[in-house]
Amino acid sequence: MPEIGEVARIVHFLRKHLVNRTIKSCQAFEDEIVYGKVGCSASAFEKAVTGKKVMGAGQQGKYFYVTFDKGPHSIMHLGMTGWIKFNAEETGYYKQAKETATVEEWPPKYMKWLVKCEAEKINGEDRESVEVAFIDARRLARIRLIDCDADNIRNETPLKENGPDPVIDKDTVTVEWLAELLGRKRVPVKALLLDQANISGVGNWVADEVLYQAKIHPEQYSNTFAQEEVKRLHDALIDVCTTACETLADSTKFPEKWLMKYRWGKGKKDSNVLPNGEKIVHLKVGGRTSAIVPSVQKKTSGLSGDVDLKDDDEEEEEKPAKGRKRKAKAEEEEEEEEEGEEVLPAKKDRGKKAKAKTNDPATATKKGRRSKKTKAEEDEEEEEEGEEVLPAKKDRGKKAKAETNDPAIATNKGRRSKKTKAEPADGDAEPEEAEEETKPTSRSKATPKPRQEAKSATRPSRKSARTKSK
Repeated sequence: MPEIGEVARIVHFLRKHLVNRTIKSCQAFEDEIVYGKVGCSASAFEKAVTGKKVMGAGQQGKYFYVTFDKGPHSIMHLGMTGWIKFNAEETGYYKQAKETATVEEWPPKYMKWLVKCEAEKINGEDRESVEVAFIDARRLARIRLIDCDADNIRNETPLKENGPDPVIDKDTVTVEWLAELLGRKRVPVKALLLDQANISGVGNWVADEVLYQAKIHPEQYSNTFAQEEVKRLHDALIDVCTTACETLADSTKFPEKWLMKYRWGKGKKDSNVLPNGEKIVHLKVGGRTSAIVPSVQKKTSGLSGDVDLKDDDEEEEEKPAKGRKRKAKAEEEEEEEEEGEEVLPAKKDRGKKAKAKTNDPATATKKGRRSKKTKAEEDEEEEEEGEEVLPAKKDRGKKAKAETNDPAIATNKGRRSKKTKAEPADGDAEPEEAEEETKPTSRSKATPKPRQEAKSATRPSRKSARTKSK
């Protein structure tokens, strides 16, 4: 993720190529995440910036903003891999190796907006036309429009919710201020540095560099610092952030003693050492990989956890075993998922089927399967098939309630009590018929006779109707 130095680089090029120039055209590309997550849209952005004169560009930590001759203005965040590209100049903060260097295509991929300024003369200086593009492949960037006075933009969301910038706000980030911040929290110091609500702009590599320069272990609790440790941490924070911004995050210009120049060899043999031979070790702190030098960053009693510090040679040896375990576990989980997919739906369907088709346990076998029908049962079902009514489940309860007020008719969970030949009294519902209509086609050997008796008390079946006609 671009941190305080990388964002300073972006602001430098925005000031160089856009400030005091008029945006002739803007083409914004709709993205419901990059724009939409913060209440903006590509069409609104396009309309807001077209024809505007760019008056300034600035930053607060990992955020940067562009102000115009009139509002709204824009506040942007690069996310994990976002960047601003210019057709007139390469702005990357790293140099490609000669054998892998490629010519950048234009316009670039993954654009969120593309603005163009025409050639013009500014303060007696001829300025060439320029095109500027905001790109983000992973869609973790954010683009906002803020309607406010340009001078007060840092008092608006999200900048006002973020902590002070250790470079721009040096007068705020004093030793006393830092001591108070550390003392009112009890968290690992690296977690405190990474929290943008505390200090703006510090990311993973900057935090590791600051702690290395201050000779502090990343897991030391923030409220256990002695005054001398607070002073070391403050001086390292200001020095590292200022250097990163002044060099525009060009690592070739960083001091040779910096950990940042040697920390990237995790897992590579003979690459995890400083020039003086001290080992660099990687560990997890708050879910983030931290690079430390154990001989410099000593453990104290105020640590958040007792971490087993392994050098990367040991880690490399253990990886195959861990990989086998992960593979075996993944295969086990896959098999369980496949079994679950085969068994669970069938079980669910069987339960519904058994409940819907019969209330007599004699009709069901293990796992809700019906016993084999006899020929007599099949014949009887064919005769009565036309009489079966299958309303939706939600209608059955309503109908039963509407047609009967006699509590003796139903047993627990809506099942019928044993039927008798007695007919309902005047004004009462005909519960047997109502319930009979809700029964599905499946019949058990024990149920046909009482069912016919119930029907004979209410309405003739087709069989009885045929008998009468004869």
